[in-house]
Amino acid sequence: MESNARANTDQPDVLGAEAPDPTATEKDPQDWVSGDEPATGAQKSYLDTLAREAGETIDADLTKAEASEHIDRLQGEGRG
Repeated sequence: MESNARANTDQPDVLGAEAPDPTATEKDPQDWVSGDEPATGAQKSYLDTLAREAGETIDADLTKAEASEHIDRLQGEGRG
């Protein structure tokens, strides 16, 4: 007996490789319930790497939402 969510589908469980759904809604980081919490260690570590590559300094006292916005911005600059 299958007890997971895919029990009623023919789709295999996979991670990655699929293109993002362009019609999916994306919540603004400022609207996150946990957006005002301090940035996670993973966010700070990744942001440190991106900021160094961009030659920027960013205040380390960030919320999760602020860190996410900086990450999105810096990733976008790296793609241009």
